[in-house]
Amino acid sequence: MFTVNNLWVLIATALVFIMHLGFATLEAGFVQRKNVVNILFKNSMIISIGLLTYYFIGYNLMYPGEGYEGGFIGAFGPMDWAAGATADYAAAAEAGATYTGYTDFIFQAMFAATCATIVSGAVAERIKLVPFLIFATLFVAISYPITGMWKWGGGWLDAMGFYDFAGSTLVHAAGGFAALAAIILLGSRRGKYRPDGSVSAIPGHSMPLAAIGVFLLWFGWFGFNGGSVLSADPNGVSLVFVTTSLAAAAGGVAAFFMGYIMFKTYDLSMVLNGILGGLVGITAGADLMSGGESILIGLIAGIIIPLSIVFFDKTLRLDDPVGATSVHGMCGIWGTLAVGIFGASAGIDQLITQLIGTLAVGIFSFATSFAIFSALKAIMGIRVDEEEEIRGLDLGEHDMHAYTLAKEDGVFQLTDSGSSVVR
Repeated sequence: MFTVNNLWVLIATALVFIMHLGFATLEAGFVQRKNVVNILFKNSMIISIGLLTYYFIGYNLMYPGEGYEGGFIGAFGPMDWAAGATADYAAAAEAGATYTGYTDFIFQAMFAATCATIVSGAVAERIKLVPFLIFATLFVAISYPITGMWKWGGGWLDAMGFYDFAGSTLVHAAGGFAALAAIILLGSRRGKYRPDGSVSAIPGHSMPLAAIGVFLLWFGWFGFNGGSVLSADPNGVSLVFVTTSLAAAAGGVAAFFMGYIMFKTYDLSMVLNGILGGLVGITAGADLMSGGESILIGLIAGIIIPLSIVFFDKTLRLDDPVGATSVHGMCGIWGTLAVGIFGASAGIDQLITQLIGTLAVGIFSFATSFAIFSALKAIMGIRVDEEEEIRGLDLGEHDMHAYTLAKEDGVFQLTDSGSSVVR
């Protein structure tokens, strides 16, 4: 069984890895054609940076082991391969382990990189590449592991009884509030808000890519939540697969109806984000909920999506091209609170604990990200200049196009930006 359990967690790790392709594809679809290479570049670097920084700093900071119970911060240092990673399998199984230390590291590292990816889409189309990569490095290395340790590493939230099965707060709300800090400091895209106060829609260039991204994320979520059982327990993994899928489906349906009520149209982007909202919402309690409770959690998450997107976009005038603050931030909070309302742990005491936990993580992630981006803004600037934003970051940052363009009189035309470049 040790081998079977270990194999399942590794398969789940591969599924979480696929989520990075999902994020890249979703974000690429939701941005203009002139910024696709930039989005793909950032997502390629995030997983690379995430794995390295999590090895050198993040893992021990998040899982410091004995002596840190109930604390606020873990141990600084690289992954310690001697701490169970090379232990005898029979002895490890006898001690209650279900997988090796190597497996634990790579599974958790995929989660860490996922958190930083959430920010990528929110700041799309106007952030400088190097400052963003510096932020991603610091966030994965320090901020995410510190708040993760509070629960998953045996820290003070764990001692309080806070529950977050697979990361509605520790991964998604943390990333969502980091994204909120970023877009406040970064400002909106050029042309998003008119002088008269009205909002100008800036549609993504490829809804097929966005839809593919959502389905890849749903597929990867079976590893994200299913792997968090941390064993191949038949009932546990099967239950999580069911609750995850029911919540996702309910989120999509609820966003469909709510989107039509609000906009009088069948908005695919709302449905796609509704599915993701349902997935984020169920993540905190996927192992505790019944089918009916999972559906209700997903329905409420799907209703939250269009309401939250409009609130951030029109009321607060915060420009988030992919809706990351709503999907991950707001639905992350909702999913965490749902643990105190539904399931085996429901009760007022648990609800209060859940509220304390999600607010603590959200505030810390927001404050840390705000500080990092503020420092970068003061030192090197975080926003591209107006000319580069008009031409597109693909040309300005990478000197390449995502697609083959039509050639007319020796000039390649960028059809969605109005600019051109002679090649």
